[in-house]
Amino acid sequence: MISAHEGGGGGTPRTALVMLGCPQLCAQTSGALFLLNELAACGIDAMVAGTPSACAHLAVADPAGHYLGAHMDIDECIAELAEGEQDYDFCFVFIHNDAGVAYAATLASISGGATIALIFGEHAEELASGLEGIRCEKHIIRGGHNPLPMKRTLREVVAWVALKN
Repeated sequence: MISAHEGGGGGTPRTALVMLGCPQLCAQTSGALFLLNELAACGIDAMVAGTPSACAHLAVADPAGHYLGAHMDIDECIAELAEGEQDYDFCFVFIHNDAGVAYAATLASISGGATIALIFGEHAEELASGLEGIRCEKHIIRGGHNPLPMKRTLREVVAWVALKN
C-alpha cells in the first residue's frame, strides 16, 4: 500500500481520515459534514471512521450522500492502520471526551500522516492538556452546540491542509 505522503507523487490524490467518536455534542455531526465538503472542494479524498451512532447521524443528515461517501467502523479503521493496510495524509479527530484523546494518540502513533486534533466542548482545554507530547496539530474550538466556531476553525485548518504538500 502506498499513500500520497509516502511518495505516491504527482497525480496521486491526497487522502484524509475523519474520525468520529460518540456524537454526544451536535456540533460534531455538522462539523464533520462541513469538513467533508471542504476537503472534497480541495480535491482531497476522505474516509470517515466512526462509532455506529456517529456514522448513523451522518447518514441521516446526508441521505443522498452528497457529503458522506466512504465510511467504516472506527475499530476496523484502527486495525487497518495498525496492520499497515491503509494510511492517510491527514487524520482529523473530533475530540470532546477522553476517548477522543485516546483515538488521537493512537492515530499519531500508527499513521504516517498529519494528525489534526479538533478539540471542542465544555472541557476542551482540559482535554487538550491530555495531548501534550503527542505528535499532532491541536485546535481548541469554543463550545459544542453552536456549529459556527467549529466552522470557522475548520475553514482555517482546511486552508492550511490545502497548502501542505
